[in-house]
Order: sequence, then structure tokens, then C-alpha cells
Amino acid sequence: MKTNITYISALVLHVIIGILIFFNESLSKIYFFIVFAYFLYRIILAPKNKKTIQVLYACSYFVGAEVLLRMTGGSFSYEGIKYLIILFSLIGMFYKGLSGNSYPYFIYILLLIPSIFVASTTLSFDANFRTNIAFVLSGPICLGIAALFCYDKKVSIKELHSLLLYMALPIISHTVYIFFYNPSVKEVLSNTGSNRATSGGWGANQVATVLGIGMFIFAARLFSKSPTIGLKILNVVIFSAIGFRAFVTFSRGGVITAMITILAFLVIYYSVVSRKKKNNIVTLFFLFCVSLSITWFVSSNQTNGFIDLRYANKDHLGREKQDISTGRGELFQKEIEGFITNPFFGIGSSRAKDERIEQDGQGVTSHNEVSRILAEHGMLGVIILVILILKPLDLRSKNKNNYYFYAFLCFWFATINHSSMRIAAPAFIYALALLNVTNEKYPIHRKRAIQ
Repeated sequence: MKTNITYISALVLHVIIGILIFFNESLSKIYFFIVFAYFLYRIILAPKNKKTIQVLYACSYFVGAEVLLRMTGGSFSYEGIKYLIILFSLIGMFYKGLSGNSYPYFIYILLLIPSIFVASTTLSFDANFRTNIAFVLSGPICLGIAALFCYDKKVSIKELHSLLLYMALPIISHTVYIFFYNPSVKEVLSNTGSNRATSGGWGANQVATVLGIGMFIFAARLFSKSPTIGLKILNVVIFSAIGFRAFVTFSRGGVITAMITILAFLVIYYSVVSRKKKNNIVTLFFLFCVSLSITWFVSSNQTNGFIDLRYANKDHLGREKQDISTGRGELFQKEIEGFITNPFFGIGSSRAKDERIEQDGQGVTSHNEVSRILAEHGMLGVIILVILILKPLDLRSKNKNNYYFYAFLCFWFATINHSSMRIAAPAFIYALALLNVTNEKYPIHRKRAIQ
């Protein structure tokens, strides 16, 4: 009961935070510094055996808060949360060290460096070298540092659930902020394109991505952390509220990624639980599908059917769109051509965007990290992708306790293919797949033998 009260209190607190930041955005900076000081205090004062989880709590919370802080001016810089994840991970390494088997991620970081030297000769004269390099490499470096810290670090499954909750709480604040920012979806719709107004005045792609994380976490809590009917209903309501706001951003990537991630979690979770829990999952899955259907129906009603057209790849007049990728397929192709033209060391960091500025007058990005890595890093990029894909699978073959593993990996891969690494979430959630998750051991009470 105490745990439930704490959970509900945390939710209510973050609802209030969302409301306060909406009415006074200057509070966002105060919120950032209070939270930063709070987690730094917890990390420093935590006993040695709790340092790892406290660092992970800090990183998780800021990953969930990143887009809200960006859109309200709360962070100290645009890429600030990525730098913060790096800082917390380095603090964690200072206290807890590294696993000797994490060396592939050190190699991965080293392989990113040559592209900087290539860029120094390929970037146009007008390009801001430092800013462009930092923008493109902050995400990959964040992933590398977080992976080095997380690799084979032991956490219990209970701690992992708490860690995900820390990530979800600021997403509650973010959702509340968006509801207040745009209470009436119908009033701001004129077509089926991604909509900044329904996304809280910020980039729909980033907002949908972080809301998709919220959908995944509360769906997972519905199946694994809802022992009472009250908690089941609460988690379904929260999932539906976040899902509605994710749908009406009209950015499909974050929503589709959420669905893939939820299914990946459910398949593995269903395979490892007891027969009794399997029956419970089947019942809850029906509830989940009903709530998802209702959420879609409400979204369709509130958008006058535009959302149905969006996911059917049609414009607001019902005409079929020729390119389902909204032009990104052509950008992907150009980046692959860049790899073929410069196969050894690539075209250099940020050069893909820089070339489009020269040719088209605007730096449109493909939002695809795979093609960008290949184009800008050449054959080194191939090695980078091999490390990123195969190393987690190697770890999984030795420890299969983390039933979130494939969900985390799916989130990372799906996100970098529609949103690149514009936010810290794919980098950090990838690193979570590298944790050594242990099952809780309950004390065994034995009756004393009669003397």
C-alpha cells in the first residue's frame, strides 16, 4: 500500500510540475537546477553498492525530461541533456569502474574520431565547424560513454522497473504541458502533416518520440507492475492520455516505435512468466487493445479523421501520397551514394547536411543514423554498426534475465531510423540493454528441527 501511495504521489507531483511550467516557463530553469542538485546529492551520498543505480536514476530522469526542458528553455544548452548523461556516466565510472569486456565501446568511440579530421577538410567555409561536429557527434558519443558505464553493471529487475518509472515521470509533466498548450486539437488542424501546435509548439518528431517512450513504459507497467485493479485502471488511463497526445502530433515514427517496443516486451515477458501470469497477460492484453482502440477513436474524432488519413499515407483531401517517407527516402539514398563515393573514411562528420545546404539552400536531415554513419564514416561506419548490433546480442547470449532487452534494442534501432540521435533517449536506452539484470532473491524461511 505504501508503494502505491508513493507511486501516485509522484504522478500527482509531476502533473503539478507540468501545470506550473505551462503557466510560468521561467520555472523550467529552476526545475532543471533543483532536479540536477537533487540527483547529484543522491549520487554522492549513496553507499558504494548503490552508486550505480543512483547514476542510472539521474540519467533516466533527464532522458524523460529532455524535450520538455528544450521546448521551455530549461536546459543550459540545446544538447545539454546529452552532455549531462555523459557527465553522470563518467561520475559512475569514477565510483564503480568499467567492465573489462566493454572495450568494444571504447573502440567504437575511437572510430568516431577520424570523421572529425575528414570534416575539417570537407565542410564548407561558411559552416560552423565546432557547432556542426558537436550536433552530429554528441549523440553517438553519449551512447558510447553510457554503454561503457552500463556494460555488465548489476541491477535487480525491481530497480530496472524503478529506473523506467524515473524516465516516465517527467513525460507525465510533458503530457500535461501539451494538454494545457493545446486543449483543442480541431482548432489548429489544416492538413495531415506533422503539427507543431498539437506538439506543444515544438518539433513533432521529438515530442512523438518521447511520448512514445511514455506509452511503452506505462504499457509495460500495466502488464508487470499493476497488482490491483485500481493501478491497472490508472496505468491504462495514463497510457491513453499519452497515446492521444502522441497520435495527434501527426508524427508517426514515435508512435510506431512505441508499438514495436511494446510488442517486443510482451513477447519476451510472456515467455518467461508463470502459467498463472500468462493468463493474466492475455486478459490485460484485451484491456490494452480496448484502450488503444478507444484512444484512436477519440483521436480520429478530434482530428476530423485527419489522423486516419495520415496513417493511410494520404493528404487532407484523401489523395495517396507518393512517398511514405515524406522525402527522407531520397535523402537516405543520397547518403548511401556518399558512402559509395567515399568508402574508406567517408565524407566527414556533418558533411551530409552541409552538402544539402550547398545544393538546396537548406540543411534538411534524413533523420536516419544508419545512412548518416555510413556516409560520414565510410568503412569505419560499417565497423561501428557491427559493434552496436552484435555486442548486445553477445551479452544477451550469456544473460537472459533482462526481459526488456529486445524492447530496448528495438527502441534504439527504430528511433535512429526515423529521428536519428537528435535526443539522448536512443543512446541511453540502448545502454540499458547492456545491464546485467538479476532476479530478486527472497529469504527462505525454514522451520527449526525439533531438538
